[in-house]
Amino acid sequence: MTSTASAPLAGAAGLGPAEADWAAAEALVRALPPTARTLLICHVNPDGDALGSMLGFGLGLRQFGVRDVQATFPGPPEVPEPFRGLPGLDLLVPADAADPAPDLVICFDAASESRLGELAGRLSSAGAALVLDHHASNPGFGTVNLVDPRAAATSVVAEQLLARLGVVVDPAIAECLYVALTTDTGSFRFEATTPAVHQMAARLLATGISPGDISRRVFDTRPFGAVRLFGEVLGRAQLEPAAAGGRGLVWTFATLDDLARHDQRPYVLEALIDSVRCTAEADVSCVVKQTRPAEWAVSMRSKGAVDVSRVAVALGGGGHTFAAGFTGRGTAEQVIESIRGQLDAALIG
Repeated sequence: MTSTASAPLAGAAGLGPAEADWAAAEALVRALPPTARTLLICHVNPDGDALGSMLGFGLGLRQFGVRDVQATFPGPPEVPEPFRGLPGLDLLVPADAADPAPDLVICFDAASESRLGELAGRLSSAGAALVLDHHASNPGFGTVNLVDPRAAATSVVAEQLLARLGVVVDPAIAECLYVALTTDTGSFRFEATTPAVHQMAARLLATGISPGDISRRVFDTRPFGAVRLFGEVLGRAQLEPAAAGGRGLVWTFATLDDLARHDQRPYVLEALIDSVRCTAEADVSCVVKQTRPAEWAVSMRSKGAVDVSRVAVALGGGGHTFAAGFTGRGTAEQVIESIRGQLDAALIG
């Protein structure tokens, strides 16, 4: 399936969706007959924005009158502990149980088809594919693409489309979208936190959701085994002050053996990058997480001197200027060496 209804490179060019794109997306949903089957997909190893945007939009579709809605993501059907209280979890089905030929597939927060794993084939088997995303590296792989690199989170795009459909954001939808917004803005600490972000948060909070309860559940709760694991992995962190043109690189890695030794699931490592990125002597931070023998999920962050999305794209991944990732292969040291080789070319200014 190729992009036809919207310019596939809008996101890559740094532009948001045009009015024609919004109208086409709205028309796709409004054209669904009562018997239509709709499949929602977010990226592998889903984070708060991926799950929150998908589930919030799924609940909105139910309110809109779309009865047959499934939500899924590639890989093991395990929702990370911080998100197990989200409304709409009843929409989830394992990837191998997802509708093989839905009338409409909607993708959330996936910067590329590869992030959909074994579910990428649904893009061609579905009647149409709608992509909601905010990654600048997204090439536009749907029939209709709502890709807005200026949006702080995919939930921003999801809320705008729900509004166009006339969906009233109730507390359940609001909680999903708020979790998505807070996770991708780092609790409103990152550069993407604009007045519009706070205005959206205010709208969501006005429905009566509790930001304190959500924050404790999502950000401030982890098993003691994860605390011990973090200590061990942080203890092997390496600082390279001369890297990135002297701006500095700090990195560490976590293995499958580390997870097994502390009896922890892989999702607990997603928060580790925040403990690494605070290093004062480094602009670039990196956590390399083993997913299988000789394969690693790589998370990168920048404080402003390096465009880590350029590094990620060069190595087969994608993301934003200050937050990006890719899948690395070989040893952890080989993965880091591949990153070193791209940093100078990604310096900003």
